[in-house]
Amino acid sequence: MKKILIANRGEIAIRVMKTAQKMGIKTVAVYSTADRNAPHVKFADEAICIGEPPSNKSYLLGSKIIEVAKQLNVDAIHPGYGFLSENADFAEEVEQNNIIFIGPKSKAIRIMGNKLAAKNAVKAYKIPMVPGIDEAITDVAKAKVIAKRIGFPILIKASAGGGGKGMRVVEKEADLESQMNRAISEATSAFGDGSVFIEKYVTSPRHVEIQVMADGHGNILHFFERECSIQRRHQKVVEEAPSSVLTPELRSAMGQAAIAVAKSCDYIGAGTVEFLLDENHDFFFLEMNTRLQVEHPVTEWITGVDLVELQIRVARGEALQLKQDDLKINGHALELRVYAEDPLNDFLPSVGRLETYKIPEGKNIRVDNGFEEGMDIPIYYDPMLSKLITYGKTREEAIQVMINAIDDYQVKGVQTTLPFGKFVCEHEAFRSGHFDTHFVKNYYSPEALKTKTKEEAKIAAIIALKQYMEDQKTIRLPNQ
Repeated sequence: MKKILIANRGEIAIRVMKTAQKMGIKTVAVYSTADRNAPHVKFADEAICIGEPPSNKSYLLGSKIIEVAKQLNVDAIHPGYGFLSENADFAEEVEQNNIIFIGPKSKAIRIMGNKLAAKNAVKAYKIPMVPGIDEAITDVAKAKVIAKRIGFPILIKASAGGGGKGMRVVEKEADLESQMNRAISEATSAFGDGSVFIEKYVTSPRHVEIQVMADGHGNILHFFERECSIQRRHQKVVEEAPSSVLTPELRSAMGQAAIAVAKSCDYIGAGTVEFLLDENHDFFFLEMNTRLQVEHPVTEWITGVDLVELQIRVARGEALQLKQDDLKINGHALELRVYAEDPLNDFLPSVGRLETYKIPEGKNIRVDNGFEEGMDIPIYYDPMLSKLITYGKTREEAIQVMINAIDDYQVKGVQTTLPFGKFVCEHEAFRSGHFDTHFVKNYYSPEALKTKTKEEAKIAAIIALKQYMEDQKTIRLPNQ
């Protein structure tokens, strides 16, 4: 494998290129006209424009990307995450053009891309699942019958999608019809498929996922868990590894369950098996993400492995050299997704120019970054600027490094999730480990953040005044 095309943009494109470079592999960047001057374009060995700014006219043009790959004699394509990363048709087309797809086979993507097909695939492996139905429906009358049988509250979920789209919690029967219609409409709009399924709503869930890696020689490893319960709009913002609530026994059981999920679809490459953990610490299979996750750096830090390097080696046909017993958890890592979003305005995207943009540096700090000072934030894509990852020997240490790193971040021109990240890290519920996916709903509000910011400003002013008074004492007056 001499040359890889990265079918993505921003921080993940650069992240993949760094490992490829380390392995002596040339890289090709693709970009839209909006990203002409983006860092990932400059970082690659070669770069080629594939279309206009909207992703359906550039980054989602699978056939065009393959055409470019063939023109430039590319050996393999890495899809990153988002865009085409979980598109089975794209993976299949890459395979048909004799280019290596750095990811699972299209069959596995198809099975795991449909939540109901995924549930059917893992049935034989006795993996715990949330009580619900194993068929997709669009009939409201049928939904009412099922909901009564399962018992409220229930969760309506789009069969074909993720990212919180087409998902509705229904507390009582009176709300079922309107919420189901909204879920169907949202799912149709987002995924072109309005079918939904219903399952029991776990009231105090934690979102815990297991990283797996499988080669083409029958070896499957798990790389422990990531806690992803701090979310807004069903999307993760703060992630950590390991989870503060898993015992070694529970960790092992979840790891083995994740390996079984990978076996159920003949999985190859890096994947993540997502579970819900209830208040009794019982776990239930949610879904499998058939790609590298945004939060993969926290796993890399606590295990000491480069997951992208393993992806590339597996795609080249190599067998995994590691054994499960070789893997140990070392320390603790946190990740904050730094979005150009306004936490004081319902986390709405904040567009504008990065007038000031300086990222923190130092021991136990890693920033996977996709932007530079002076750049505009494009309105066409996910508004993530970077990922701030910190490490410590203990969870407390990793949290403190994160708080200090947030303070050292300098961003002017747009609002970001940095103040929210600090709010989380300083909150007692997070620090104590007693939190679930309702953290934002239960503890966060723009008012709470404003109050905290005012208190910090007041303390800073008092410290500055005290220092001024001390300085005055040391000034020697001249002799009269």
